[in-house]
Amino acid sequence: MGRVTERRKVIRIRDGAVSSRADTLVAEEPLEIRLNGKPLAITMRTPGDDFALAAGFLVSEGVLAEQAELQNIVYCAGATADGSNTYNVVDVRTAPGVALPDITLERNVYTTSSCGLCGKASLDAVRTTARWPIADTPPLRIEPGLLAGLPDRLRAAQRVFDRTGGLHAAALFDEHGELLDIREDVGRHNAVDKLVGRALRDGRLPLSRTILLVSGRASFELAQKAVMAGIPVLAAVSAPSSLAVDLAVETGLTLVGFLRGPNMNVYAGEDRITLQAATAQG
Repeated sequence: MGRVTERRKVIRIRDGAVSSRADTLVAEEPLEIRLNGKPLAITMRTPGDDFALAAGFLVSEGVLAEQAELQNIVYCAGATADGSNTYNVVDVRTAPGVALPDITLERNVYTTSSCGLCGKASLDAVRTTARWPIADTPPLRIEPGLLAGLPDRLRAAQRVFDRTGGLHAAALFDEHGELLDIREDVGRHNAVDKLVGRALRDGRLPLSRTILLVSGRASFELAQKAVMAGIPVLAAVSAPSSLAVDLAVETGLTLVGFLRGPNMNVYAGEDRITLQAATAQG
């Protein structure tokens, strides 16, 4: 779409010297997601992979879980008063028989680039029943050393971040540490939705033997998105929230935070991490 980055004038001050130049910034625009023609949600996102983002969002909402449930996704022509197409409105058409959420009450969601589901009426509404329970058979066994190397691989694959410094990233790895996919977005929740949406459209759900790595913190919402996609391991370079830990414990999700080099905290699902017995001291 050619709108991932934009140029803006900036005044630079370096060691007292003042100069003017053009700076490359990450683009942020609203995306309205419609479900069978009815407005459902608006998210602030980085343009690109919009169809995957919409599909992934509906996976996390419990609307979609299989490729066959998705009929098609289109940009809405005539999205403005003058009839032009802004490419900021998408309509998701579900297959006949797919149960739809109630979007007539308090269900319409406005999401920002930092918080995906702040408009939910209550915490209970967020605890959507997972269509793909976390079930890795045989159970994953992951070496801490494998996890330790993933953040550098994610960072090396962040092409737009190198130009802007303003994007979150989400990467999907297999159990052997091979990179399967990576998506960037101004919103960390959008980056995850783009990963999950692409998997849905490719018929790859559930993502039962994978590791999801996010570049920021691990919120309740990101934990929920992992659970809804059947991902057994969520790792973050920063801290998790208390609700994310609670959800991980309830659902069997392995949750790793503060993943920085060889150091990390395992908050839930430690049975999937190969831990060496430590000798208690003092």
